[in-house]
Amino acid sequence: MRWIGFQYKNSDFGTVGTENESKIKKLLTLHQPGTVLLAKWLETLGISRDLQKRYKKSGWLGTIGPGAYKRPGDPVIWTGGLYAIQRQANEKIHVGGPTALAWQGQSHYLRMGKEQIWLFSPRNTALPKWFNDFFSGQKIQNIQSSFLPEDIGLKEHAELGYSITIAGPERAMLECLYLAPDKMDLVECYHLMEGLSNLRPALVQELLEACSSVKVKRLFLFMATKAQHQWLHFVDQLKIDLGKGDRSIVKGGRYNAQFQINLPPELLTV
Repeated sequence: MRWIGFQYKNSDFGTVGTENESKIKKLLTLHQPGTVLLAKWLETLGISRDLQKRYKKSGWLGTIGPGAYKRPGDPVIWTGGLYAIQRQANEKIHVGGPTALAWQGQSHYLRMGKEQIWLFSPRNTALPKWFNDFFSGQKIQNIQSSFLPEDIGLKEHAELGYSITIAGPERAMLECLYLAPDKMDLVECYHLMEGLSNLRPALVQELLEACSSVKVKRLFLFMATKAQHQWLHFVDQLKIDLGKGDRSIVKGGRYNAQFQINLPPELLTV
């Protein structure tokens, strides 16, 4: 049996039983071209591990790593792998930070070229081995953190005929600040914040109240204040726990008394 686009013929398997043919049709209906097929997900369709081996032997499936397949001849990029992780394995890993902002039109200050891809997930939720191995040519980093609840501020993004979960701009900006200053430049973060003139204050409020990082919250409010965004007037800052005492974001910086943070001098002058 061979895949021909979304069609198939049974010359390789000989006689195909009605039950087996029904499974094949169901698989073809549910599979999104360009995405990975996980072995455990195939089992939920009634396609056992033994049957998966037969499909592989016949050329129906190609292995890309332990427990993961793709259709032979079907180009699969990393988003197609992430689709399988999100939709088939139901793992809470999403595109976030500067990558999510770039996908939503906030890329004018991001560096050009082979950009780092940022994914975020809860603590102890790692990318599977097959993903890391098969997409090793990509600069992908998954940040495992629970500084934000896993179900607030996310959205669906259409990508090559399928959709994957990414951070909306409100959450993505907070994720950028979580990366700063070690993994992302604070001045670059501020330039991104400048472009976020249409954030939803109710969602900003919810995210800031739920955020467990004092550093992130103080930086976010400092930058939004400096950028003079109108939506900030609708955020009740008294309900946001900013902790107590000073926070040194960088060594040798300049002090901002309003938010009690030590910042790079260049950030205070831009």
